Amino acid sequence: MAPKQRQIRMEQRGGLEAIQALEQRSDEELESETKYRSAALAILGARAAERFDAEQARSYFQRAIAAARPQERMQLRRMADASLALAERRAGDLKNAVERLGQTPPTGRQLFALRAMGLLIPPGSAGILARLRGIVLILVLVIVLLAIGWGIVELVSLPFGGIGTAPAVLLGLFVVIAALAIAAAVGRRRRDRAKAAKG
Repeated sequence: MAPKQRQIRMEQRGGLEAIQALEQRSDEELESETKYRSAALAILGARAAERFDAEQARSYFQRAIAAARPQERMQLRRMADASLALAERRAGDLKNAVERLGQTPPTGRQLFALRAMGLLIPPGSAGILARLRGIVLILVLVIVLLAIGWGIVELVSLPFGGIGTAPAVLLGLFVVIAALAIAAAVGRRRRDRAKAAKG
């Protein structure tokens, strides 16, 4: 292998190791990083994308690409594409971008959740019609969940002589809240197990 190619591969490996080491640092520490500036900015961009802040993620990645060495820029652009697709809730683009990075693409369930989130809570760049549609869909979803909770309470109370509409709706609300809390707890445990498996 030519010395220059070996040097480039060693530099790329060093950059990847730097990203892994920097991932444990806080946002403030990453902002003040000077030795691995581009890696620190890329991590900040990825974190902003996880918060669905597309504008800030784009800004971080632009600064990361500007601070990077020429041989690192292609990989950073691919990371930026994947992160921005996540931040802007573009499920199809996210899958393609993650595959270009050479990583395992999101599961069908994760992509479905991202599409649903894009419909309910569209990104800031979406137009007014998309935002109004999101508000209407959220209202419809709340009504449907309340109706399901009310139906469950009515079915359970039938053997005991039934229950009034107002108490049934209130109890149905509690049933829905409990179900959502359980689903969130299960999802958090699965996510933590997946992170532990990767780590």
